[in-house]
Amino acid sequence: MGQSVTNGAEMMSPVALFMQADVVVKAVMLGLILASVWTWTIIVAHWLKMRRIARDNEGFERDFWKADDIDRFHETRGREDIPSAKVFGAGIAEWRRSTAGKKVDREGTRSRLTVAMHSAVAAEVDRLASRLNILATVGSVAPFVGLFGTVWGIMRSFSDIAGANNTSLAVVAPGIAEALFATALGLFAAIPAVIAYNRFSYGINRIEAALGRFADRFHGTLSRELDAEA
Repeated sequence: MGQSVTNGAEMMSPVALFMQADVVVKAVMLGLILASVWTWTIIVAHWLKMRRIARDNEGFERDFWKADDIDRFHETRGREDIPSAKVFGAGIAEWRRSTAGKKVDREGTRSRLTVAMHSAVAAEVDRLASRLNILATVGSVAPFVGLFGTVWGIMRSFSDIAGANNTSLAVVAPGIAEALFATALGLFAAIPAVIAYNRFSYGINRIEAALGRFADRFHGTLSRELDAEA
């Protein structure tokens, strides 16, 4: 009795269920496992990246507002590979182009500064969100892939019942277990992907708002500079 229970438990282990599955269900399971690994790789990498960017942006903006000379600050910090520096660099580049002539169009300069810096904000947000579409795809597709494996496994179970002419649980259980395991793998891949996608989207929205505020404040500084030169 004890031996049979042990054997039954071993047959229902994840490895045993994978090995017992037919080639279609194995392909589904393997694909979902790879999708889960890929998802967790993106989650960890993106989480570390978002933490670093938020910290670097905060430090850059804090140092910028303490700086006495904008041109000197641009020479020393303006080429750093962080979003705030990119927005700052876009503003400085447009400022220098717009004020290079003898006659300065103040309203035109203000308008071009707004476009340049907010375009830089949009570009940085797009760069941050470049891999989130993978999480969205896994979160929406993985459950259906798992469901396909479930349907296929149940069909195989019914086929085994018909072939054996026996409706006992011993005949049905392996195929049903494989089917349910495919569903579980689909959910295992999808649930973290959806949670991470929503969380990262919220984090990117916060960074976008912070960059927009920085761009607006810097625009105000440059606008006052234009008024001072009037």
